[in-house]
Amino acid sequence: MWASLDAMWEMSAEKRIFGAVLLFSWTVYLWETFLSRRQRRIYKTTTHVPLELGQIMDSETFENSRLYQLDKSTFSFWSGLYSEIEGTLILLFGGIPYLWRLSGRFCGYAGFGPEYEITQSLVFLLLATLFSALTGLPWSLYNTFVIEEKHGFNQQTLGFFMKDAIKKFIVTQCILLPVSSLLLYIIKIGGDYFFIYAWLFTLVVSLVLVTIYADYIAPLFDKFTPLPEGKLKQEIEVMAKSIDFPLTKVYVVEGSKRSSHSNAYFYGFFKNKRIVLFDTLLEEYSVLNKDNQEESGMEPRNDGEGDSEEIKAKVKNKKQGCKNEEVLAVLGHELGHWKLGHTVKNIIISQVLSFCLTVLSRRFEFQADAFAKKLGKAKDLYSALIKLNKDNLGFPVSDWLFSMWHYSHPPLLERLQALKNSKQD
Repeated sequence: MWASLDAMWEMSAEKRIFGAVLLFSWTVYLWETFLSRRQRRIYKTTTHVPLELGQIMDSETFENSRLYQLDKSTFSFWSGLYSEIEGTLILLFGGIPYLWRLSGRFCGYAGFGPEYEITQSLVFLLLATLFSALTGLPWSLYNTFVIEEKHGFNQQTLGFFMKDAIKKFIVTQCILLPVSSLLLYIIKIGGDYFFIYAWLFTLVVSLVLVTIYADYIAPLFDKFTPLPEGKLKQEIEVMAKSIDFPLTKVYVVEGSKRSSHSNAYFYGFFKNKRIVLFDTLLEEYSVLNKDNQEESGMEPRNDGEGDSEEIKAKVKNKKQGCKNEEVLAVLGHELGHWKLGHTVKNIIISQVLSFCLTVLSRRFEFQADAFAKKLGKAKDLYSALIKLNKDNLGFPVSDWLFSMWHYSHPPLLERLQALKNSKQD
């Protein structure tokens, strides 16, 4: 009798746990959907350039940005709904216990019995990540070859995409499986304080991965080349030295073979810091600018004809990226994150609560902009932010609640307003 009551209680407890997980998951999903609908309403109703943006954004760019964000919003809704339904069905139909039993059978075929829990756990992780990769592949293909292609960002071929996806999966397993085995072993021998040891281990692993990512992992996917000697490199080194930033190398990453989105970042600990610039960020370096000129047939001529100035203007308007002065301003902002200790603070806060990190990150962005001002880069950062927003088709108008919850970077208008009063003449 008591055994049957215990079994009923355990079954009831299991159902309560599953119910709580599903309730929490769907509550979060509905909240995110509510926020997304608010922002989508902004995309649909804001069809004209706001007056405060009239001097910095043309109507064509604004409309392209609006349509791009609408497409991304639609994609996010359907992919999110699919993910939620998939997770619910996995829980309701016992997908996780089934995968665990399947992992045990595979281990049995290889001669590993039930006592090899860590080995079975690793097989379970391998199968789970393989399932996730396969079910997510159609969504990734659609996002890359329909949405990003439609709006002019995708630079990949299907063959490159598939090769890249396979390589990512293999590299992920090479990192995930050894780290997971050590973590499980720590949990197994950790006793009553296993959670402290497990947390410290994951923190150390995170720091190590951040340290080695750009040197050993990222080059497996993209080509990194040292920034050629010249004025830009000299000015970057001078700016870094002026704030005691221990810069050792400056790289340019060939991001244009994957996407026309642009970015810049730094990495490294202690006295070994490196800066990475996407080639799409550099107006004079981007391969895409050369391709645009060749495809349009608008190479400026020197034959003295009257329309040469008009052609030069059209070519200039097609250019992507920033001038050297604007690149330096963007780097001034990034160096501000280092000087103000934001990187370490983000790592600490990320161990506590994601929403707090979002709020704090927005504050850090304003502080880094202010730091760039002190370096005398306010005017160039102002124009660089506008160019980057244009190149990436960022929509400058946001619902306040959606922005507060999701945006780790403040909206463009807020950042420009903060810079406006201190721009150099």
